[in-house]
Amino acid sequence: MVTSPLIGVLALQGDVREHVRALEAIGARTMLVRTRAHIDEVDGLILPGGESSVIDKLARAFGLQDPIRRAIADGLPVYGTCAGMILLADRIVDGIVGQQSFGGVDMAVRRNAFGGQTESFETTLEAPAIGGAPVTAVFIRAPVVEESGPLVETVAHLPDGRAVAVRQGNLLATAFHPEVTEEHRFHEMFLAIVRSHVDGGDGTGARAPL
Repeated sequence: MVTSPLIGVLALQGDVREHVRALEAIGARTMLVRTRAHIDEVDGLILPGGESSVIDKLARAFGLQDPIRRAIADGLPVYGTCAGMILLADRIVDGIVGQQSFGGVDMAVRRNAFGGQTESFETTLEAPAIGGAPVTAVFIRAPVVEESGPLVETVAHLPDGRAVAVRQGNLLATAFHPEVTEEHRFHEMFLAIVRSHVDGGDGTGARAPL
């Protein structure tokens, strides 16, 4: 019997349980990541939605920033949703004073691109890369990609063309929250990336099988 990859969910703040439920629904094993040792144990890592500035501060306080940065540089597959997208961005356009990210994706994001909590909204997106029907996407104080480099693939975008789901090699990011709408195709895409990496993929950007 083939053992499913072990996917960690960074459990400092945010919608951790929702990601655990989504991963377990598609057959992945999960671990809550709170220490450096946990990062060494997992085959992939999810950065959940929440408050990007709070997760950043807590990651630094608990000594997790550098280990996560090194893991990303070494090719660990990572999927970030909403705040997690911000944390994967190399550049944050409107971060608070002193805010940092883990980086890894050659993109600039705007944190609160659509306004505050009361401006949260739901819409339908075309996402051919994941196949099937259009995606029902929930945006809650969501970021948007303002610019990206040549290695960044747009997985889904708004009708006005702004990217809200991207992939670069082993890194995947969505501005919205598929974990709260039982939209499992992005988690399935990430699990395929993890499996490819475990099986010897080089993380240079070749598409993992879906």
